[in-house]
Amino acid sequence: MSEGALWRNGFKEDYERIFVEPWSPYVGAVLLVMVILGLMMSGLFWGVVGGIRLWGDWLNSAIGLGQALKIGAELENPLMHRISLTNITLLSGAFAAALMSRQFGISRAPKLEYVWGALGGILMGIGATLAGGCTTGGFFTPAVHSSPAAWVMALGLMAGAAIGLKLLLWTLENISWGMQAPASGKPSSRAYYPLIGILIVAAIVTWTSIWAQAADEKIAGRAILVIGGFALGFILHRSRLCFARGFREPFMTAEGDMTKALILALALAIPLASLLFQKKMIDPYIAIPATFWAGSLFGGLIFGIGMIFAGGCATGSMWRAAEGNLKLWVALAFFAWSTSTFSGILHHWDVMTRDVNLDGIDFTKVGVQAYLPDMLGGWGWALLVGLGFLLLWYLLVRYNESTEKFTVL
Repeated sequence: MSEGALWRNGFKEDYERIFVEPWSPYVGAVLLVMVILGLMMSGLFWGVVGGIRLWGDWLNSAIGLGQALKIGAELENPLMHRISLTNITLLSGAFAAALMSRQFGISRAPKLEYVWGALGGILMGIGATLAGGCTTGGFFTPAVHSSPAAWVMALGLMAGAAIGLKLLLWTLENISWGMQAPASGKPSSRAYYPLIGILIVAAIVTWTSIWAQAADEKIAGRAILVIGGFALGFILHRSRLCFARGFREPFMTAEGDMTKALILALALAIPLASLLFQKKMIDPYIAIPATFWAGSLFGGLIFGIGMIFAGGCATGSMWRAAEGNLKLWVALAFFAWSTSTFSGILHHWDVMTRDVNLDGIDFTKVGVQAYLPDMLGGWGWALLVGLGFLLLWYLLVRYNESTEKFTVL
């Protein structure tokens, strides 16, 4: 074999190893933390629901519900809204990864699954509104920001996942309508998928470079979100990292790899983020929802049930939708509509209207902003509590892997 052929074969093997073969969820967890810390060092944080709510606001305005829900007449451009932009580029990153790994393909579901996707999206929107975020903005990011709201929502998510699985099992046993699988479509050629994926990567790099050099400070500041969101989507897809699976699988199959990957991510992120907070590189309160404890608990419960029926949480739904899952596009559409609608209703009732006390801490009728270092008088106890929760969670997962005591199916 010639040197050229050997080089090409070696390059192909490297490409397959990086872009086709699945990454370990633990690798994904480490890379995820690196991207999140990069955003935090720029004074930013990872959120999802704020952008999805903006999409829902645009939808409600288009169908004539904007005035009733008191949605402003001048809505922000989705490409300029910080969290919406992150979501859009996250979808782009997952799409590129799906193309480069030749895993993109339109995935159709039985009719009933679309109903469950819509129902799950509606419940996720209600839960995320109450909790101040989804599994990202209500759990993961507040945990990184040392807020007990995260651990309260985690309890709600676990209970919701267990209840959701029981309800879903009942539907499988008692509802037969719409369960016939649709006919498979004609398979499409995937020969050019990797090239299209590479072109998307090049487009994102170019977009980032152009915005980073923009004279407008707001646009220049958004450049890191373009590349950061894209990296998040790429990593989540390649590692199949999914928060919903982390909360669902211990109750469903007793498997704990995805849960342990999430624990690893938080075990790395919490102490590293604490250094950024102590150096005042970012204000921890900007990512802490005013929902501790009632909103976090009951919002997590409702969101947990919803993500079981939808088949994914917010980020999991996005990266799987980007690889062609039609059910999850339905779930995302109803998630956006529900978040906008329920947010408008709760603000009308003054439930989610934020007030500020004398110490500058936001509070609503479902909770307050809670920050462990301020509550416990320093970082020693705060880190002990956060890492203690992770240790307890890990021990329960390992116990369940051996005994299957917590499985509900």
